[in-house]
Amino acid sequence: SRRHRLYRQELNLTSLVAPLPLQPEASWLQFHLGITRDGLYPRSSPAVNRLLQDMQDFSMISADYSQDEKALLGACDCSQIVKPSGVHLKLVLRFQDFGKAMFKPMRQKREEETPEDFFYFVDFQRHNAEIAAFHLDRILDFRRVPPTVGRLINVTKEILEVTKNEILQSVFFVSPASNVCFFAKCPYMCKTEYAVCGNPHLLEGSLSAFLPSLNLAPRLSIPNPWIRSYSFDGKEEWEVNPLYCDTVREIYPYSHGNRLLNVVDMAIFDFLIGNMDRHHYEMFTKFGDDGFLLHLDNARGFGRHSHDETSILAPLSQCCIIKRTTLLRLQLLAEPEYRLSDVMRESLLQDRLAPVLTEPHLLALDRRLQLILKAVRKCIDTYGEAKVVANDTRQPEAPASDRVKLTT
Repeated sequence: SRRHRLYRQELNLTSLVAPLPLQPEASWLQFHLGITRDGLYPRSSPAVNRLLQDMQDFSMISADYSQDEKALLGACDCSQIVKPSGVHLKLVLRFQDFGKAMFKPMRQKREEETPEDFFYFVDFQRHNAEIAAFHLDRILDFRRVPPTVGRLINVTKEILEVTKNEILQSVFFVSPASNVCFFAKCPYMCKTEYAVCGNPHLLEGSLSAFLPSLNLAPRLSIPNPWIRSYSFDGKEEWEVNPLYCDTVREIYPYSHGNRLLNVVDMAIFDFLIGNMDRHHYEMFTKFGDDGFLLHLDNARGFGRHSHDETSILAPLSQCCIIKRTTLLRLQLLAEPEYRLSDVMRESLLQDRLAPVLTEPHLLALDRRLQLILKAVRKCIDTYGEAKVVANDTRQPEAPASDRVKLTT
């Protein structure tokens, strides 16, 4: 606390303006109210567009570690190669209108590829991958990634000045290059050489809007049936058994409804971004077994544009099933006039950190899209379109009581 106070006095820092009162029309609140069984937001949602703008413009009133980091503080061994969590340094930032966002700072430059010898579970997490994943998810019409924007954060004024967490205050320092830096306490990056630094105060990062609290909207975290082995030499059953999907189909809740189709959607999304780290998925309990899957934590995507990890497509290639709406959208984005890379490039220009992706990553999307369509064609040739393409475009029949009301 003394160190923090002296630091503020030395640089003549001033506190931010007092927060505004909570307004019912706040964009983050309207975003929460717009969540339905079909997705996190409606198509062309004005609330989401306002929320994206607000996250780029509004002042911060507090900064803190996330709950999972707090839970593990001091409970790990920093000599471990693999840390006991799949996240990297991240902070919860609260805005002047009391909205909250998850801040993930820049750790890797856009033009840098993940080294070939890196395992997926020790890979860097990239702020621009979170931004690009939101745009891709919206283009695919999944609407399962929370609204995410890029922003230049002043780490001194918008984190150090506003945090009341003494542990977070204590990890700030000034580098030999006179840049303001901070690092995560154990359990993640335990040393100052793993710090992130401003230039001298400004630091790129992604801001992902918080979902409603678990008290208001409970969520389940469910292991992915196609989870990977998180060891250096292990293999999961799906990696060695091409008939693995037959087993999954017999297990509740994949034995009926659209859960398996939603897992295939998630695999297609992960293959396009190159994310091998989807060990769990989350769902809102309110919408039951057939609710949509949340596509959270996408920062390990877009690591290698020169490699297509086709094993991510195992749910599609092993189960040979896909939603008709998903297939139609993919086929549209393969057409020259609606090419996926072009649509993504145009969409990402809306972000203030543009260019968010390098050109090789954009072109890789087109290449991977063709591989997805090739896998679908192979399934159709083997089993026939009727068994492979699930017709999810039919409108559900109204209950008998409602049909009576309509006819009368």
